Amino acid sequence: MIQITEVSRRPAPAVTPQALACDGAHLWLSSRDLGTYYKADAATLEVAEEIDPPGLVWAAVLTDDAWRLTIGKGLNDDRYIYRYAPGEGFAKLFACPEFAGSYLSFDGSNLYLSRWYKGQIHRFDTAGEITRTIDIGAEICGQTFVDGMLYVLRGTEQNGESWTIARLDPREETPAVTDLAVVPFACRSLAFDGERFWTNHREAGEVVSFTVPQ
Repeated sequence: MIQITEVSRRPAPAVTPQALACDGAHLWLSSRDLGTYYKADAATLEVAEEIDPPGLVWAAVLTDDAWRLTIGKGLNDDRYIYRYAPGEGFAKLFACPEFAGSYLSFDGSNLYLSRWYKGQIHRFDTAGEITRTIDIGAEICGQTFVDGMLYVLRGTEQNGESWTIARLDPREETPAVTDLAVVPFACRSLAFDGERFWTNHREAGEVVSFTVPQ
């Protein structure tokens, strides 16, 4: 299978970059080891703001009214969905199923949360109830919507980590998941800025932008 085409690879603003989301001009990133959250210029990765969240930010996505974050809290790293808006701060919305879950995406109306080891993506209503579950067929380390299609980083972290970027149409009753290209490093999180995808090479401490060959 073909590999992704890397566009840029730069040092992250902090060690072990985990969450990664885009609002156009800025990338929003977290550090797994430091527990901090950053707003950075997308062109330079220069930090514009450092934010102290109420837990470890595992994932983030911009929705129609504010950010949604997956935040882990406590010794058991129990996961909750939070709302964050600059100037307003953080508000806990609901617990993730079984207090587990990681990456987020938003289709313009609904929030989606992935379950890494279960290989599933849940769609939620505004009350935090699951309205649909999509089976991805592998572990999941990132997801994002582009033009109504859901792009997913899927594979396994075992045996040196093996990942692809795949695509599916969630409007289908039983979506077919199609692998598009190999991601040849241990990627974490997936975002799209309108032109290219973004992900973290967490263990290398780098942020990578890329395209998928047609």
